[in-house]
Amino acid sequence: MAPGRSFDFGQAEQALRELPEIRLKGLFRHSSNYTFLAELHDPGCPERGPLQAVYKPARGEAPLWDFPAGTLYRREVAAYLLSRYLGWPMIPPTVVRRQAPHGIGALQIFVQARPGLHYLALNGEPADVWLEVAVFDVVTNNADRKSGHCLLDQEGRAWVIDHGLTFHVEPKLRTVIWDFAGQPLPQRLRPDLERAVAGLQGGELEAMLVGLINRRERMLLQRRLETVLEPTWRMPRPSSGWSVPWPPV
Repeated sequence: MAPGRSFDFGQAEQALRELPEIRLKGLFRHSSNYTFLAELHDPGCPERGPLQAVYKPARGEAPLWDFPAGTLYRREVAAYLLSRYLGWPMIPPTVVRRQAPHGIGALQIFVQARPGLHYLALNGEPADVWLEVAVFDVVTNNADRKSGHCLLDQEGRAWVIDHGLTFHVEPKLRTVIWDFAGQPLPQRLRPDLERAVAGLQGGELEAMLVGLINRRERMLLQRRLETVLEPTWRMPRPSSGWSVPWPPV
């Protein structure tokens, strides 16, 4: 099962939760936290696998001064669920997996990306896709949008990964995507964001995020959504050198 034009998100989520055997194939180098490439199998039903996934256990998260310990994997899942609710951007299916080799953590479908093709290498094209990502990062308060988190798969579809540093209650936006600074919200995105605001007011979206991000984080998410929807709102501009993550890729 690989992301493609006929990709079934629901089927992928189910497989990530239910395939009983997880085999760790290796550790991703240069990651801040322990991140494993895994293969999921069903010994009793070989046709269901193998499925390649990225496994991020809570126990492997490096301590941070500003994000509570053991919460990054939940933020990964919360970002995925919000993207699914909005319909953009494309984040690989991501679930909480409790029974795993190093304990509870996030499991995410592994995207076979085209080598060397990421946001900066693509010169910001396709612009409409990266504008969606930029708005999503403002809404989720993404503190770590590197160019290497923006991938192009074998069919030319853009995916974004690594959302552990999101939903903080204090302003944390750090990104390489500043090309759209000063631009207004595209009208085509407004209905999705309005639906998300309604969904956080005791609706489906709030129920989806309970247990992943806390009540105050959900309240600030709603406030950011409402701010983005204001008629005079414009995409933010970098305020300092801190506004760009390092390394940028």
